[in-house]
Amino acid sequence: MRFGEVVAVSTEVGSTRSRLAKVAALAGVLRRADGPLEVGAVVAFLAGAPRQGRIGAGWRTLVDLTPPPADEPTLTVAAVDGVLTQVAGAGGKGSAARRAELLGGLFAAATADEQRFLRALLTGELRQGALEGVMLDAIAKAGEVPADAVRRAFMLSGRLPDTASAALSGGADALAAFRLELGRPVRPMLASPGASVTEALAELGSCLVEYKLDGARIQVHRDGDQVSVYTRTLREITGSVPELVELVRALPCRSVVLDGETLALTDDGRPRPFQETMSRFGSTVAEQVRALLLRPYFFDCLHLDGTDLIDEPLRVRVDALRRAVGEHVIPGVVEPTPEAAEALAVAALAAGHEGVLVKDLDSPYQAGRRGKAWQKVKPVHTLDLVVLAAEWGHGRRTGLLSNLHLGARDPDGGPPVMVGKTFKGLTDELLRWQTEEFPKHESHRDDWTVHMRPELVVEIALDGAQVSTRYPGGVALRFARVVRYRPDKNPADADTIDAVRDLR
Repeated sequence: MRFGEVVAVSTEVGSTRSRLAKVAALAGVLRRADGPLEVGAVVAFLAGAPRQGRIGAGWRTLVDLTPPPADEPTLTVAAVDGVLTQVAGAGGKGSAARRAELLGGLFAAATADEQRFLRALLTGELRQGALEGVMLDAIAKAGEVPADAVRRAFMLSGRLPDTASAALSGGADALAAFRLELGRPVRPMLASPGASVTEALAELGSCLVEYKLDGARIQVHRDGDQVSVYTRTLREITGSVPELVELVRALPCRSVVLDGETLALTDDGRPRPFQETMSRFGSTVAEQVRALLLRPYFFDCLHLDGTDLIDEPLRVRVDALRRAVGEHVIPGVVEPTPEAAEALAVAALAAGHEGVLVKDLDSPYQAGRRGKAWQKVKPVHTLDLVVLAAEWGHGRRTGLLSNLHLGARDPDGGPPVMVGKTFKGLTDELLRWQTEEFPKHESHRDDWTVHMRPELVVEIALDGAQVSTRYPGGVALRFARVVRYRPDKNPADADTIDAVRDLR
């Protein structure tokens, strides 16, 4: 397949707001792909991230690649994918020069449209993976297989290219062959906002209510003595958290997959600032490990001693969890009265946590989905939004990047939708950090504003939303203020414009 066909479909998808039209265009190009490898590469390109992941070439290297474009399209999907494999595999002395040479040759063989696509793809500006839901529907349509079968296979594999290759080459049987695999993380199940504990209990019926900790999400896999720990974005951090590895290795089981949170605590047992917990995820320095020990709290069990539990109801998974982890289970109450649930919420806040989660005891684990089976109830509305730009400050903030432009995720794969601005909640430390960090993500600037690639996620507290013609989504944040940045989340994890509209 010509690489230009992929570029043309990307343009077509980006030019329409119709989800059905996007799905049809994507399904059409997938059907034309030749074989599983080409299908996988096409899906990766159109979903906004190459199969190879990070290829080791920075933003500056790619921006400086400006060879004259080719007059005619000659590149194939296989050729582009092959060059990216070589770039990602380059290492050792002279590797930077080798990567630049390979990419220079690739860009020289590309037309102007292909160069623009490649630059956006390799710098992470091609929708940041937000086409995921649309792409899953397109894979189902192209392979003529049930959408639920595609979503389940993706849930278990965690990779769109593998899912697509199976669907188009082997159909429903190939998709059904995906299983939970020890050492291969699955995408975490997510919670939706709940209005109140009482309303969540009434809506869900038979429930578990538990603390919502102010920590970092982890997923732990153990197979014998082999333990692996992953973040919510499925990045492995095993080497940075030896105390968690040691604890899980000592649990009374042979194999287990656990979902939970980890956080650093003060001497009186209260949670330390979130950024302190996150700082451990990138550190292997022994002194830092000893100075800031992490405590795990587990709330779900997806596998125990040879038995997969992912399709079992939560009540069964909770029984297995308590057998596996004992005292390391997150504080909670099964089938509480409304009074007991409210008391737990008060206790969670008093202990310094965010609130509670109310979970349907009859629900299976829906990996990667943000459904109503889990509802988070917090005293303050918060949203995870994408930073689109920042304005230079005035007065005491002169010379510092201050006022943030905030965007919500477009669930149909378009660019983030701007929903407001704020400079509230920014400490002096955050202002200094923004001024240093934001230019690393800069796309362009004018006299007053640094515009950024949509790469950073920030947690925003707000009093709600209101109808507004000022912003393209028709809605604006009310009294928004910065809570913290979320390095544990990708733009694809940000809240959608629909979630903002629900707060009106």
